[in-house]
Amino acid sequence: MMRDLKWGVAHIYSSFNNTIVHITDLTGAETVARVSGGMVVRADREKPSPYAAMIAASRAAQQAMARGIMAIHIKVRAPGGHGPKTPGPGAQAAIRALARAGFVIGRIEDVTPIPHDTTRRPGGRRGRRV
Repeated sequence: MMRDLKWGVAHIYSSFNNTIVHITDLTGAETVARVSGGMVVRADREKPSPYAAMIAASRAAQQAMARGIMAIHIKVRAPGGHGPKTPGPGAQAAIRALARAGFVIGRIEDVTPIPHDTTRRPGGRRGRRV
């Protein structure tokens, strides 16, 4: 039964400013659907909210299902690098919305880029002056 499913990968980028749900084929080269929090809500302050992430994920899911994708692996990513290493508020909601949309879910993994001894942080010698 698992053999005849068409698989895709849902890349969920979740920062504290926005949430982007990007569904691709298994190689990641071909985009099937891409929806962000800013595309579904009016106000800028609502972009990172779980509500916006939920709607974005369900919209992306509809587009992907229309293209024939039935099962997905999920890759969750926070900004990482110099930024925060924990995903923003939208990640959980986006995963839940994808599950509710009727996808078979394979594996869920965290692909946040974490530097192993890093380049210099932005801000300069005296720090970011506010």
